[in-house]
Amino acid sequence: MVRPTRVRRLQRRRAAKAAIIAAGVVLSVLAVSGAWAKDVTLVIDGQSQEVRTRSSSVGDLLNDQGLPLSIGLQIQPPPATSLADGMTVVVSAPPGVPAEAFSMAVSSTGVGVWVVERLGAGSFGKADPASEEASASAVGVGPPAVSVRAVVSGKVHDVSTNASTAGALLTAMGIQPDADDRVVPSPSTPLHDGMTVRFRSVRTLVRRVMSVIPFPVRTDYTSEMTPGHLVVLQDGAAGLAQETITLTMVDGRVVARSILGRVVVAPPVAERRLSAPWSMYDGTLKEPGTGAGTQAGEATWYDPPWAGLTAAHPWLPFGTMVTVTDRATGLSVTVVIDDRGPFGPGRIIDLSPEAFARLAPLGRGVLGVKLDW
Repeated sequence: MVRPTRVRRLQRRRAAKAAIIAAGVVLSVLAVSGAWAKDVTLVIDGQSQEVRTRSSSVGDLLNDQGLPLSIGLQIQPPPATSLADGMTVVVSAPPGVPAEAFSMAVSSTGVGVWVVERLGAGSFGKADPASEEASASAVGVGPPAVSVRAVVSGKVHDVSTNASTAGALLTAMGIQPDADDRVVPSPSTPLHDGMTVRFRSVRTLVRRVMSVIPFPVRTDYTSEMTPGHLVVLQDGAAGLAQETITLTMVDGRVVARSILGRVVVAPPVAERRLSAPWSMYDGTLKEPGTGAGTQAGEATWYDPPWAGLTAAHPWLPFGTMVTVTDRATGLSVTVVIDDRGPFGPGRIIDLSPEAFARLAPLGRGVLGVKLDW
């Protein structure tokens, strides 16, 4: 019969032996795992990163990193080289492409974009025999790539990518179009060699700005002053308004502007003038003080010593043909300026009885009209 103390000793020995065996297995697995994993420095487009990998070759490493070799990238050491711990792998522009004209990016989903700025010989200089050879030797290694042209905010890029759609290409280039942006063709369009993808950034901004309100000029004419003389009775002052505007910007440039609202902060003060009429030998086709080429105001009639469709005006040259339109009815008549006047406040033209009668009965006396010449 075995005593209890002996049984306990046997159990402890067996447990200790099992623990030693388990620890040995774990250490062996870790040793083997450590032998498989390698620390490699990967240099892409001049930017280095430390990578821990179990890939057996340079080509496998790049494939795991989502870098398609079918576009003719330069790889040092070559893709078939076995990886070793501490090795440095350098990925650079295809042969014949200046390093400063080449850039690359790989998204977390493995979508790569390789960009060359407007090469004359085509994307990545593939007209160069050396580049053709490099591309051909890499066919079948990594995801397939297509060569397209991307026009982003007016800037043209020659691009090679393994993106499947126009939207995936823009995303890999760091562009996230929103509902206002313009993408042609649509983001869901599949990519194919030779395609052009256009992106235009569109933004609508709301701004509040202060604007100046020009002061009006009001001139009354008198026959008591010698032609060529003018007196300013009251100086004018510009007003001020706050405007709420929308700006539509395409690729950072304002292409449209519209006013949503306007609040007058300070109203303008009109300049008041008293002027003599111009002489019969002189005149101007632009309103003195404003430069306007049309007029709106009141028309009256008077009885000149002649008949016909004529009129008097303070400053239009004699012989000017003027179309007078009644703003209430839309009726119009064309007259010839051959006299000076009128001289009442707010009056802009004196019509002959014949001309006034074309617009309204003489009993009306005064009409609201617009003048064009």
